[in-house]
Amino acid sequence: MRRFFLATISTIYVILFLTGCTANLTKPEINFEPPVYVEEMPAKEKRQNFTSTGSIFGQGDNPLFSDHKAMHVNDIVTVIISENSSSSLSGSKGLTKTNATDLGGISLTSGGTNSAINSHVSSINSIAGVGLTLDSSNSFKGSGSATKDAAFNTIVSSRIVKVLSNGNYFISGKREILLDEQKQIIQISGVIRPYDIDQYNTINSAQMSEAKILYKVQGDVDRATEQGWGTVLLEAIWPF
Repeated sequence: MRRFFLATISTIYVILFLTGCTANLTKPEINFEPPVYVEEMPAKEKRQNFTSTGSIFGQGDNPLFSDHKAMHVNDIVTVIISENSSSSLSGSKGLTKTNATDLGGISLTSGGTNSAINSHVSSINSIAGVGLTLDSSNSFKGSGSATKDAAFNTIVSSRIVKVLSNGNYFISGKREILLDEQKQIIQISGVIRPYDIDQYNTINSAQMSEAKILYKVQGDVDRATEQGWGTVLLEAIWPF
């Protein structure tokens, strides 16, 4: 019974180990199923409405004189992402420490005329009169610098998830592109003001509050440039 239990546990560990090793080897895919909110929304029924609106220009879903801007939940607004960042860091540090210790030896004196005592005192002084001098010096100097320039420009269509009490919109959008088994994922969310949406129903990412922008690539290139989980674990616990 014990052997069976140990064999079962060993098999489970081996399966988990192999699963962890091959977790990132699957090819990226795109799910073309409609989002959850699309499935939850009822379909709009088309019907003729012959009720007089009192105006020849109409007041329906597409009035002649109105801004075609996102105004309601699930309306679409185009976000122009144009982010540029530049940073330059430099630092230096120098430490110097010097210690000096001087310990003198013990010296005895004899004021008597006894030659034997004087001889013993001289013998003791020859041993105890040895001094000790310690000198130590430590120095450290280090410097470093880093310069980075980054730019990211793209366009993502987002939808209004919630209309806040003050009239602002919380929007969220995601775009996935699969090309030559390389999957690019762009995701964005944040709060915008309806007044910042221009006549073309677009807004710049710089006008978003609480903006969160994600860009990542999945595929062979990403796996080739990423350290394995074993190396990451070893470097995390390696003390030197």
